[in-house]
Amino acid sequence: MNLLTLTKENLAQEHICCAIADKKNAVGIARKKEWLTNRFQDGLVFRKADVRGKVFIEYLPAENAWCPIDADGYMFINCFWVAGRYQHQGYGAELLNSCLLDSAGKKGIVIISSAKKRPYLSDKAYLLKKGFEVADTSAPYFELLVKRLQNDPIMPKFKDTVNSSAFNHNLGLTVQYTDQCPFVDYYVQRELDMIGEEFDIPIHRIKLESREQAQKSSAVFTTYSAFYNGKFLTHEILSKVKFSKLWEKIKNV
Repeated sequence: MNLLTLTKENLAQEHICCAIADKKNAVGIARKKEWLTNRFQDGLVFRKADVRGKVFIEYLPAENAWCPIDADGYMFINCFWVAGRYQHQGYGAELLNSCLLDSAGKKGIVIISSAKKRPYLSDKAYLLKKGFEVADTSAPYFELLVKRLQNDPIMPKFKDTVNSSAFNHNLGLTVQYTDQCPFVDYYVQRELDMIGEEFDIPIHRIKLESREQAQKSSAVFTTYSAFYNGKFLTHEILSKVKFSKLWEKIKNV
């Protein structure tokens, strides 16, 4: 199996798996590549299978992660994705093993998941089979999983800044986000405006521009988190159609 590692030298020529041919995400792809370029100096590794599909892993030392966790000495998997057509062919195991090899000397590896399978979060059931265990939880459904490589008595955990009702001073829809995902830009810039107009609600955008901001975030999933009237709504990227399905549940909250 041929794995490719992205670097500053080859990043411009290589696709980044997530949004290969979707023209509406062109700006998001450029922003993601710029974000990656700036993170390479922090020890970030982006490794993918040499296929034209979503088969990749992205990780960096947890001290440099854009995530509100206390996990010094660990490696943090930022994203781990094997698309359906490539599953059960050993790609996931190979990518995860490459992370393990790069984590030699670390206390272990941590990753964000959830009790049940959810979009944009790695599959807990798969990770448990690979030796991960639950280190910490955060409302409403996030879990911090760890694969321990040393017998450290102190488990990684979410920071005390995490709060699912952190934006209670904002009425309407608030979205906190970063450039970590190439899909985000289009939906934050275009779809949020359409949601605001369609449902006649205020829209607030909060972009995290630095690791320090992300590590102090009140939202576990800094790539994209939506709050309605101050309470956490979802970590899934919202389109107008997706928001309309939630509207009946939340409009009177």
